[in-house]
Formats: sequence, C-alpha cells, structure tokens
Amino acid sequence: MSITLSTKTSPFPYASIAIATYTQKVDINYDESVDGVTLDFEGSQISVDDEIVAALANAGGLAGDSVKTAAYFDLAKIVPTLTAIPDILALLDSLDNDLAYRTFLVGHDITAADFIIWGSIKVAPKFIGFLKNGQQYVHLLRWISHIESLESIQAALASLTAAKANKARSNKTAAGFALGLQNAKEGQVVTRFPPEPSGYLHIGHAKAAMLNQYFAKMYNGKMIIRFDDTNPTKERAEFEETILQDLELLNIRGDKMTHTSDYFDQIYELAIQIIKSGKAYADDTEQLQMREERGKGVASAHRDDSVEENLRHFEEMKTGSPEGLRWCIRAKISVDNQNKALRDPVIYRCNLIPHHRTGDKWKIYPTYDFACPIVDSLEGVTHALRTNEYRERNAQYQWMIKALGMRGVDIWDFSRLNFIYTLLSKRKLHWFVDSGIVGGWDDPRFPTIRGIRRRGLTVDALSQFMLAQGPSQAIVSLEWDMIWAINKKVIDPVAPRFWAIVKENRVSVTINGGPLAPEVKTLPRHKKNPEVGEKRTVFTSTILVEQEDAISFDDQEEITLMDWGNAIVRSKTTGPSGDVISLTMDLHLEGDFRKTKKKITWLAQPSTDYPLVNVTLLDYDYLITKKKLEETDDVKDFVTPVSEFREDAFADANVSTLTKGDIIQFERKGYFIFDGTAEDGKLEFIRIPDGRAANLASKAGKPAVVAVEAPVPASGIPVAADAGPVPSSTMYKMEKIYGEEPVKPVSTTKMYTVSNVYE
Repeated sequence: MSITLSTKTSPFPYASIAIATYTQKVDINYDESVDGVTLDFEGSQISVDDEIVAALANAGGLAGDSVKTAAYFDLAKIVPTLTAIPDILALLDSLDNDLAYRTFLVGHDITAADFIIWGSIKVAPKFIGFLKNGQQYVHLLRWISHIESLESIQAALASLTAAKANKARSNKTAAGFALGLQNAKEGQVVTRFPPEPSGYLHIGHAKAAMLNQYFAKMYNGKMIIRFDDTNPTKERAEFEETILQDLELLNIRGDKMTHTSDYFDQIYELAIQIIKSGKAYADDTEQLQMREERGKGVASAHRDDSVEENLRHFEEMKTGSPEGLRWCIRAKISVDNQNKALRDPVIYRCNLIPHHRTGDKWKIYPTYDFACPIVDSLEGVTHALRTNEYRERNAQYQWMIKALGMRGVDIWDFSRLNFIYTLLSKRKLHWFVDSGIVGGWDDPRFPTIRGIRRRGLTVDALSQFMLAQGPSQAIVSLEWDMIWAINKKVIDPVAPRFWAIVKENRVSVTINGGPLAPEVKTLPRHKKNPEVGEKRTVFTSTILVEQEDAISFDDQEEITLMDWGNAIVRSKTTGPSGDVISLTMDLHLEGDFRKTKKKITWLAQPSTDYPLVNVTLLDYDYLITKKKLEETDDVKDFVTPVSEFREDAFADANVSTLTKGDIIQFERKGYFIFDGTAEDGKLEFIRIPDGRAANLASKAGKPAVVAVEAPVPASGIPVAADAGPVPSSTMYKMEKIYGEEPVKPVSTTKMYTVSNVYE
C-alpha cells in the first residue's frame, strides 16, 4: 500500500503526503516518470487528492464530523482558484474567525479537514503572500504553524525536499556525463587508475578510481590498475596490498593490474631516443638554483650541450657513481614559456635506494611526468582522467607523446575533491598517526578509505556522491552534509532498529499493570521492512529510561513507551541535585499514541535470565579546528583538543548477534556501525553522521572564560576578598577614575525635587 507521485505534480498534493505520514497507513514513493498522484490502498486505486485524503482519514480514524468536514473539503477546491483580492481576504477572515476559539477546524483533535485546508493553502501563492504580510490573521497563522510543527508533517516535507534534491542530483549527473568522453568508441575505451604505493588511499583517490571505473563500464571498456612505482624512496610493497584492499572496500576491481616498473627498460630506451633527437639534455644545476632559473625563465648552462655529452652523462647516471649522482635529464621544451610546467622539466634522476620490485638493477628512475604518458600509450589507454591540478601539465603530457612519436591519449580532467576541516596531505596525516592523536590509518576521523568506511559510509552513497559531482571544474572545499545525507538514505531502509540507554543517571521505572514475570515478544527489527528480520523484546514491570527523558515528564503526563503502549506518570522521586532517581507509571494500553508528545525508548531491568549488553557509543569531531589550512599554517596549531567522545550505555541483548561492520539504528539516538568488541569486553558502536548540520558542526567551541587567581596589583590597589573570580586578561590594571567610593550622579533640571521613595 503506497502513494506514488512525482515531485513535479501540479498542484502538489501536500494534504495526501501529510495524512499519509501522519496515519502511517501507506508509504510514499516518488517516481519522476509518473503523472499525478495515485494511492494503492486495500485493493483499489485513487488518483484525486481529496479522495486520497478522505480514504486515509477513514482508515486512520480522522474523518471528523461529516457535515463540517464535507464543507471544508468543498472549500479546499475553491482556495487555489481564487484570484480576486476581496475574495481571498474574505476567505482568510472566515478561516481566522473559525480558529479564534479552536485548535483545529473540526472537533478537539486533528482531522481530515485540517489536512485538506492546509494542503490547499500550500499550493495557493496569493494566500501564502497575504499570510506572510498580514499579521492580523493570528489564529490562522498559529494553526498553520502548529500543523507544520508536527513531526509527521515535517517528515512529509523533508521527504519531498529529499526527492527534489535527488532529482536535481540525477539531472546534474546525467547532464554532466551526457557528452561522455571525447573520441570514445564503444568497447574500445581503456582507462587507468595509477596510485603511488606510498600510503593509504583517501576520499580524493576514491573519486578518481570511481570515475575511471564508471567510464570503463559506460563504454563496455576496460580499466587498468597501475602502480606508479617510480620513486623507491617512498614506496613499499605492503602499500600495494593495502591499496588493493582499499579498492576492494569500494567494490573497484580492475581488468588488469600493472606497474610502471614493468616498463623501465622501454622507458630507458625512449629516454636515449629523446636525448639523441636533441629534445633532452643532461644538467647538473643545483636543485635550488634550477628552481630559481625556471621561475625567472633563465636557460641552464648545459641546455646546448652536445648529444654525445648528454648521452655520456646519462650513462654515468645509470651506474650510480658519485659523478652520475650530480646529474639529471631535462626535457628541452622551453625556457620562458608562460606555462612554467613547460620550462624544461626533469624527466630522469638518480636514486640509489633499492626498488621494492626491481631491486638494485636501476640507479636511475623516470619522473611521473615522463613515465605516465609513455606507459599510458604503451598500455593502450585511450583516456587519461586527471584532476585539474594537473591542467598546466597537460601540455607537457602531450609534448612527451609527440616528441617520442607515440600513440596519442585523450585527457579528461575533473576537480579535485576537498572537504572542510579535512586534511588530505599524506605528510600531515602521517603526523597525526606518529603523534598518537589517532589510532592508525583506519581511524574514523581520517579521510582515508578505511577511515570513512569504518565511520559507516557505504560504497553506494560514496558512488552516488562522486557521480553527482560530475565533471565539475570548480575547486571548492565541500561540506560533509551532502555525502552523509545520501548515506542516510542508503542505510535507513535496511538498518535494523535497536535500543540503548545511557548508563549515567539512568532511571528505574516501576510499571503498575506490567507483567508479574518477564515476558518476551518477537517484534520486527524494522517496522517498514520485514526482510530485515525479527528481534526479541523483554517486557517487565521494572524498566530503565534515560535521565533526559525522565526529567522532562510532567506529573500525571501520559507518554508512550515505544513498542508497548501508553503509560501515565504517577510519581517522581528526585535527588538533591534535581536528578530523577525513580518513577512510577500506570500502564494505559487503551491510550492513543498519536495524542502523546513524548515517545520514549526503554529497556527491561536486567536480570540473570535476561541480561543487557554493555556497549560504548563513540562519536567524533573533526581533527582540526580550521575549515581550510593554508600552506603557511602549522597543523599543530589547529589540532582539535578533544575529538573522540565515549559514552557507556546498556543495549538490548539483540545486538549481541551483530558482526563487525553491521550498520544499525539505536532509535532516538541515530545510526551506528558496529566496530567490534573492545579489550574490556564492551561492544563498541561508532555514530554515523546523518547529514544534519547540528551533527556535523565542529564540536570544538570557543574556550570559555575561566576563573583564575586574581593577580597582585603592582599599584597596590587592594582587592576585595569576596570579589570573586577575575577574568583572565593581559591588560594592565588601572585605578578607577572616580576612586573607590560610589558616585552619585547629579543632574541639573528645572523640575521640583522629590524625595526618593526608597530612602
């Protein structure tokens, strides 16, 4: 049973989706391929907004007085059609008068009349305009505000907003990739993902890997995973294993795996070729001087050396001799090109450190800028996807291809992925690991693939987010909210629901009318998805609730115990500090849960037969306190003082069946991923951000004003013993201008004097 509609349905059936979420009788499905709205309910289909509202109202017991309700339904049809200002004002006055002494339009509770009139006003722009500007309609505005404050209505409007956002993202993705790759042919496209085996992959690498796989599949082509192992100083074999594991976490698998080192012999021969052609030369200019000369557009002293001299120096470099170590090979492109990437870049250099694959066979290694276009061409790559930080080097890439007479490769660039409060620099991430601030490269605070997956980010959400970015060229620091909001939509339909109660200041509640002996009932793990499975819930006459809930209860208030029913608070015992120590409630299963404001989670008092599980709930803040670090910033100055938060709690025994990596929801707390069992035997659950701004804001607040010992004033001014704490200040102390005696203001006035009534 569901309502199916499109976000572009006009007029939009606000009343239908509102009453659907309020009654929870049907699900709402947004399908952009349909026209209008259709309710599939109890074997019949209804396609008219007011008829849908009436049907769901009858099913949910919200029909109200038939005569009055029918009149409001007729009125709702008129509202969107009115255009004359006098008619609109008259109707607004009438509705405002009707609500002057009523909370709802019909009776004492919300009914179908409220939903249908509210929905009709939502699609009438002139009515909305007059209400925004006409504060005289206080009763009508109060009624609208109340309707839209209901959780179910907020959920309905949120679902519409999310559906529109999905549509926009889908359109953006489709538009962004509609043109595809230039010169691409079905079945012939070959892409490559070339990570350097010198560390762990982070979320920026994920975008490159996913786009390469996306286009390879789009054209029924192939993707190569190639390790760019041209720098023995940084690279280790174990990093290759971790990178492959990271890619596996992203469900990315190449059709072929290669190494740049597989082609060292061919690259060496091509280096000799380019030297012989006069398009490269040997240079022994010191590194700092070379950098300065390139910046100023000054030619190297060796730029015009003979081919023979260049070959001799290259051979010396190959032996790794002290003389050879002084030299490098530079491409002879330009001295003073506006594009500094073309100013005779280095293409070969010496390195005596043994290579993790080729050992000590080579003492010389090609740079990435030289090796990459060569290997791309040799391996049959048709399209090289690069972040646009390499854009200035694209001309260099094509120059290498042309100078060597090799097969051409198309370049398709995209923007690098940056996030606020996030570091992607391997050097800076290394510092956090080495300093012990984080637990390792898979720390949930890290932007590494392992870190974000451990935090609960799904591959599906990550893929949707990456493709939604499209071929954007804008280099911006993105907020984390969108990616976590997408993730929430992925996990919400399948995450099983459990309960947890924070241990600190938990409150014991006696339930009058509860079972004399513990009772166990089997309930669905997910009310809207029976495929998620079932759980066992224990019902007892003594339960535990959280202090935050207990302290909010009013005397004699009726509340709802989730998955049980209503209960009335009869007594509350509080301690000296104001905390609630215990509660007594009368079970009132005849009560209507829709009429209670508070619906709380609870757990049965643990016993030998029905124990609870000790768990730790973990939450995290950003590692740094500044949204974007500049090049001149020292990361040590911006470390968040406390970025891990732990909370001990009890959870229902069903969580003991979980396996590491399972994603769940602790109802009324949020989504969590099971991180395994800690050394102390407690199960650890990491909170998954849900995309809401409040949950993603940096928790590193501004330091509070602290009380410090009052400094001894140099001027000898006495400090009162009861003056209290003195704010910390670097300002010097000044004597009061008017002295220590209070100043009584004297005013000049022609008014007669009246004695102070308080004297």
